[in-house]
Amino acid sequence: MSRAARQGLLALDGDGVLVDYHEGYARAWERAFGTRPRVRDPLGYHPLAYWDVPHLSEEGLRHFHDHGLNEEGWASFPAMPGAAQACELLRDAGYDLVCVTALQAQYKAARETNLRELGMGISAVHAVGAPGLGNPKTAILRQLQPQAFVDDCLPFLQRVPRSIWRALIEGRPHGSPNRDPRCVPPNARYASLLEFAEAWVARPPR
Repeated sequence: MSRAARQGLLALDGDGVLVDYHEGYARAWERAFGTRPRVRDPLGYHPLAYWDVPHLSEEGLRHFHDHGLNEEGWASFPAMPGAAQACELLRDAGYDLVCVTALQAQYKAARETNLRELGMGISAVHAVGAPGLGNPKTAILRQLQPQAFVDDCLPFLQRVPRSIWRALIEGRPHGSPNRDPRCVPPNARYASLLEFAEAWVARPPR
């Protein structure tokens, strides 16, 4: 299929938008500790709420990151349902896609490998590190100036330039920050990246 003329740049979050962090976490846990965790709350937003796993000691966390959620773990997350199809739809419409993720820089190559092997067609990965004070994604978004930024965490849509369309993917509601009344609402909410892609290609906001 021939590609449409270049339309511009779209920025997409990684975990919860392109790849399934909950499932990736469970696989990492099984590699590290030998058993797959059971579901505690199917509506839990965070993996520690979703999966029935204990809080780990400092030594346990070190073991988990050394043997589970390590470079191999970050490189092998499964795709979110419909994410690869969404990326193909957007690329066919002429958009260049980049990933802006709150991942430590040391795992950037692992994420690049993961997205490439999933066939996402992402042209670049920007790993901005774990959240601290403020939104760690703001600086790179100001630099890139994409037409839209898609994330599943409302705090990461704060302090984004108003020229960028802010799309929120609604995930599991329990413990979610996405209804925080202190946050500026997104421009639109979607159930998945595929739903966003279909809406965007049909009539992109101007």
